[in-house]
Amino acid sequence: MSFEILAADGAARLGRLSTGHGRIETPVFMPVATQASVKALCQDDLAALGARAILANSYHLYLRPGTELIKAAGGLHRFMNYDGMILTDSGGFQVMSLADLRAIDDDGVLFKSHIDGSSHRLTPEKVIDIQSALGSDCWTALDECPPFPASEAQAEAALTRTTRWLEQTAAALERRRQEGARALFFPILQGGFFPALRRRAAEHVAGVPADGIALGGFSVGEPKALTWETLERTTELLAKDKPRYLMGVGTPGDLWEAVSRGVDMLDCVFPTRVARNGQLMTRRGKFNITQSRCRQDHGPIDPDCSCFVCRRYSRAYLAHLFRAKELTALRLLSFHNLRCMADLCAEMRGAIAEGRFKAAWRAFRESQENTGA
Repeated sequence: MSFEILAADGAARLGRLSTGHGRIETPVFMPVATQASVKALCQDDLAALGARAILANSYHLYLRPGTELIKAAGGLHRFMNYDGMILTDSGGFQVMSLADLRAIDDDGVLFKSHIDGSSHRLTPEKVIDIQSALGSDCWTALDECPPFPASEAQAEAALTRTTRWLEQTAAALERRRQEGARALFFPILQGGFFPALRRRAAEHVAGVPADGIALGGFSVGEPKALTWETLERTTELLAKDKPRYLMGVGTPGDLWEAVSRGVDMLDCVFPTRVARNGQLMTRRGKFNITQSRCRQDHGPIDPDCSCFVCRRYSRAYLAHLFRAKELTALRLLSFHNLRCMADLCAEMRGAIAEGRFKAAWRAFRESQENTGA
């Protein structure tokens, strides 16, 4: 693994991350393939999008179809027939989102499966074992993400537990590396929205062998102004020679905000989730395909987009498919939204290389204020 910063414009960075499954140009948006699939898309679609990095979830894959089955298939890459980088989340977010199905203690988490009610014990060591069996390229550590709002005492208790778990994770990781594992490792930095706790977390993470830093605990219901204030204070504390991965944040505007504060990698279900509800992104703003004016609009989703959906299909046709509940609509709308995210990242990379990031960001904001979409 290597990470090279090729250019910078303010805090925004243009980088290149080399992994066992190819090189990724950053800033990059990673489509979410929670259960070894980006919803409504196939791997040919990912190839057409140029998606060289995706996110899968080790907790969900452990429950279904099971790590032993995936390991027997030759690992997650072969199981899902994807040749790019796969980063696996640890399941820490589920510790928060499935709070009514788990009991947490200093040694790990006892889960009740949301699928069949069976009980499962996750520990920091077991999470590393699961990711090793999956054979993903980048592993993360089990963490406790505090909800929003949380008191400083609650956030500190979650951070103390996350810190303890990270020590156990690091030991398990070292054993795996002695056995030949070559996966990258991104510990997850928590601390809620309290600067002193974020600083404490950053200082602790700096002492752990890590290839990059995952920034957790964001996009959990907090106001956006607090997101960006906390993120900026946090990235200022991090090593400059390692990639920074902001977890679960990813509207088009979020990308610009995060990258302007030194983030290199992002993931989010947003583009595909809203597509399944008919919402589309364009250079002129967002709109919903169910709007009555789309029924007789024979133009593309976005005349400035070169994706195959915009080249081949009209808004009228897509509106018909969506209203008729044809499954094809979900694929086409999801593909377009992810292409929009990929194009935004490419635009950012070019702007950083040419020293015009702020101007490009300003142009984006002005375009989104246009309601002509």
